[in-house]
Amino acid sequence: MLLRKQYDLPLARDPSSRFLIWITLLMSYLAALALAGALLVGEMAARWDSGLAGGLTVQIAPLPGRADVPPLAARLEAALTVLRATPGVTRAEPLDADATARLLEPWLGPDAAKDPSLPVPRLIDVVTDGTVDAPQLARRLESAAPGTTLDDHAAWLADLRAFARSVVLAALGVVAVVGGAAVLAVVFAVRAGLAIHHNVVQLLHLMGATDRYVSRQFESHVLGLSLRGGLAGVALAAATLFGLQQAAEGLRASLLPDMDMAPWQWATLLVVPAAAALLAVGTARVTVLRTLEALP
Repeated sequence: MLLRKQYDLPLARDPSSRFLIWITLLMSYLAALALAGALLVGEMAARWDSGLAGGLTVQIAPLPGRADVPPLAARLEAALTVLRATPGVTRAEPLDADATARLLEPWLGPDAAKDPSLPVPRLIDVVTDGTVDAPQLARRLESAAPGTTLDDHAAWLADLRAFARSVVLAALGVVAVVGGAAVLAVVFAVRAGLAIHHNVVQLLHLMGATDRYVSRQFESHVLGLSLRGGLAGVALAAATLFGLQQAAEGLRASLLPDMDMAPWQWATLLVVPAAAALLAVGTARVTVLRTLEALP
C-alpha cells in the first residue's frame, strides 16, 4: 500500500525529506497563485465578452463657445434619432447624470461630475446585432450632431481578448515551469535516498525483494511528503489571495480587477496538491526503477 507508514528503508530520517517537503510547499504556492491568476483573468475576459460585445458608445461633447453649434440637448436628440433609425441598432439610450458621474468618479471624484462649470459630455449606450457599419454611422452622427464621436467596443475588445489570452498562457507557463522544477526536486531526493541506503537496498535484493518493491517504498514516502507540502502551499496561497481580496475591497478604485473568486475556483486550487502528489509518485517510480536497472 502506498500510504502505509512502515518502511523497510529508513527514508523518514533522510535530510532530503525535509528538502522535498519545503520545495513542494514553495512550488505548490507559486502554482496555486498562477492558477488563480489564470482563472481570474479568464473570468474577466468572459465578462468583457458578455458585457461589451456588440456594443457602441456615442459621446457628444459640450463644445462651449461655439455659437454655430446647436445646444447639447438638441444634438443629443439628433444623435438618438439617427441611431434609432439605423438598421442593426437594437437599443440606444442616453445615460443620465448619475450614471455619467459614476463613470467619471475614478478620475474626477464623486462630486466633480456634478459641477455645473465642468463641461461633461453626454453619453449614449448603443446595442447592436453586429451588422452596423461603424465608420459610416460615425460620419452620419457627426453630420447630424457636430461634436459627436463613436466608440466601437469591438475595436478594442479584440485587444483585451488577446491580452487576456497572453496572461492566461503566461500563468499556465509558470505552472508548467513549477511542475518541471518539482520533478527535478523529486529526482534529486530519490537519488539521494538511493545513494544513502545503497547497502540496505542491496540487502533487500539478497533477501528476494524486487526493484518494484523498493520503488514502492520510495513512492509511499514521496506521496506523503508531496501531499503535506502541496496542501500547505495551497493553504498559504489561499490566505494570500484572501488577503489581496480584502485589501482590494477597501480601495475606492473601480478600475482594479475583481479579486473575488467563486467557490468552484477555490475548489479548483485543490488540483495543485493532487497533481503534485501524482507527479511526485510517477517521478519517484521512474527514477528508482531506472537507477536500479543501471546498477551492476
